[in-house]
Amino acid sequence: MMLMSLPMYAISPPDVEAFASVLRDKLRRLGLHDTPDSLSWPQTLLAHWQRPDLLLSQTCGFPLVESLPQVQLVGLFSYRAPGCDGFRYRSFLVVREEDKGRYLADFRHRRLAFNSTDSQSGYNSLRALVAPLADAGRFFSEASATGSHRESLHFIQQSKADIAAVDCVTMELLKRAEPETLTGLVVIGQTAAVPGLPLITSAQTSPEQLAILRQALHEIAHEPVSEPLLIEEFTEVPRLAYGVIALMKEIAQSFGVSELTLQKTA
Repeated sequence: MMLMSLPMYAISPPDVEAFASVLRDKLRRLGLHDTPDSLSWPQTLLAHWQRPDLLLSQTCGFPLVESLPQVQLVGLFSYRAPGCDGFRYRSFLVVREEDKGRYLADFRHRRLAFNSTDSQSGYNSLRALVAPLADAGRFFSEASATGSHRESLHFIQQSKADIAAVDCVTMELLKRAEPETLTGLVVIGQTAAVPGLPLITSAQTSPEQLAILRQALHEIAHEPVSEPLLIEEFTEVPRLAYGVIALMKEIAQSFGVSELTLQKTA
């Protein structure tokens, strides 16, 4: 039995499980009988994404480009959320209300919260945006790795940090499901748009299985079960589409910014 997971936008796990149940039925009706009976909820995502028995998962564009050369790209969803542009998405720059009206440049020598260094939305996109403003490769005075966008927002609310870049889809899901996580916070800017979170499968997945995955994903994007997850379309794109993510890293490095700052662990 192969593995299936959908770990990236699991603000409401019951909604993800309901979506997976419908997807599972579609895959089996289309002839993919190795579809697992339940979703995996892996603790170590990179190792999970590298497994040869992975049927389907969703990763981030940065790990796809940097760490997952062996996986096959299935495609990606587009989402009904402010900040999305077709299948592209971006991050919002989030701060406390007291900093409303400020610009990114005003946060020089202030504190950053980010989910992880392998995140496109929370780290790589912001690194590219900050790089032209950096002085000798530095901009923020401190950066805290929080482990999740939700926790980065908590850090700002609790005045443990002053700014974070948060995925616009995550922002909309939290607004609907956990509005308290956005209390006292405002958006002052945004990062550049890039292709959204890629759906992947193992290199061992056959062309026939890949075709079934894509057909089922095309179909389910228009089912009612997709609405709570904000999914509106499924699109097949080549890996080349994610080259902009590597370019963002290269641009930052050209300004001497390889890391945002010395990091503190939350």
